[in-house]
Amino acid sequence: MVTKNNILRAGALTITAITAISLTACKGEKKEGEDTATVNDTVQEEKKFLTEPLVTDIYTADPSAHVFDGKIYIYPSHDYDAGIAENDNGDHFAMKDYHIFSMDSIGGKVTDHGVALDVKDIPWGGRQLWAPDAAYKNGTYYLYFPLKDKNDVFKIGVATSKNPAGPFKAEKEPIKGSFSIDPAVFMDDDGTTYMYFGGIWGGQLQQWENGKYDANGSKTDNEKPDSPALNCKVAKLGKDMLQFDGPVMDVVINDSLGKPLLTSDHDRRFFEGSWMHKYNGKYYFTYSTGDTHYLAYAIGDKPTGPFTYAGHFMQPVQGWTTHHSIIEVDGKWYIFYHDTELSGKTHLRNIKVTELTHNPDGTIEMINP
Repeated sequence: MVTKNNILRAGALTITAITAISLTACKGEKKEGEDTATVNDTVQEEKKFLTEPLVTDIYTADPSAHVFDGKIYIYPSHDYDAGIAENDNGDHFAMKDYHIFSMDSIGGKVTDHGVALDVKDIPWGGRQLWAPDAAYKNGTYYLYFPLKDKNDVFKIGVATSKNPAGPFKAEKEPIKGSFSIDPAVFMDDDGTTYMYFGGIWGGQLQQWENGKYDANGSKTDNEKPDSPALNCKVAKLGKDMLQFDGPVMDVVINDSLGKPLLTSDHDRRFFEGSWMHKYNGKYYFTYSTGDTHYLAYAIGDKPTGPFTYAGHFMQPVQGWTTHHSIIEVDGKWYIFYHDTELSGKTHLRNIKVTELTHNPDGTIEMINP
């Protein structure tokens, strides 16, 4: 889930403005000897998207996809227009429930299973159900979600169901020791399960820099540009999948020389929206750079890192930024992501899917959405 403040909006508006200027130029500046049809074709070319929205009757974002019982299940955020003006805290991202979707195959019919969890049914909750994830173990499905508590502090909760489509019943309290947003759960080959979480700026990660929540702390990560960037967090989940089993650790991302990425390195540093997948024995930590709108990846030998930065693998989408998931289906890899093709507004998004390719050298092929 993403938020943005004035600096973020400036970045997004810059991209939008550049696109608008180029479209205006195509539409309004007919070159000598060029016919109108050619100009219009150019305009249409500018507006093409790589894939179509999977869901069109409601707004969806932050898709977390999994294969359960031979079927693809998608756990996204549910965007809607709450009539709240955009602000620095992201209050306009006022999501209050989750819909779960399924499809038998990539490209197949998408089924909406309805509301699986509502904020009013979460005992400890306050507001803003942001990007969730799901997991399965021993006959139970687990839905992990970030939500502000009654003090307006983000924590991560968990709800359970015997059905991957829900409905889910939330635990009475958030996971002890959890904070910030964007839980992503990865189960390794030996069954050990890890949760990655965190998001800076509106996700409040920077306000936990000293181990305790500081309501008066920095609202962004820009105050110490020459310091190592804030890290995503990772914790091992216990056997019951309801609590952490051990300490919360940093997901360290280093450059090719073994030096940590810096706060000022907005093109490469972690911002939010993490995901983990394993390919050819290597662990791929993928994430959003946030205000620069890329998806980036880093590769490690262990699920807890450290990881070596490897590059970008998705160019900016239309809208604000990208929150994704990566899964393998029938021997092929796919990325689920979102943009704003349906609404044209940054906070009313739609989920999509496209194929993801690992190159022979272990890098990921660039995707232009």
